[in-house]
Amino acid sequence: MKLFRHRRPSLKTVLGVTKAKKRLKKELGITALLKPVRWWGSAKRTAKRRIGYESTPWRIARNGVPRPGGCLVSFLTFFAGILGLFGIAMLASIFCPMA
Repeated sequence: MKLFRHRRPSLKTVLGVTKAKKRLKKELGITALLKPVRWWGSAKRTAKRRIGYESTPWRIARNGVPRPGGCLVSFLTFFAGILGLFGIAMLASIFCPMA
């Protein structure tokens, strides 16, 4: 379950600029020319795919059990911590104005 993780496409993607640039690079042979430069990343990705690095059990092992609204829980925990720090200072100033 993914809450709050959908990204809006950029204006260039919506207008088709990205697709046109990729098509032009492929037609000119730039993609094939630069293929040797990308060999390390491709080899790493292939090896990870073979051992199942992006499979569900590995993701759970890396990131922990997914929880609904995970980013929201992190934000609320952070906000509660900040509020706790400043809330204590405000309460102290209200009840002990001379301190």
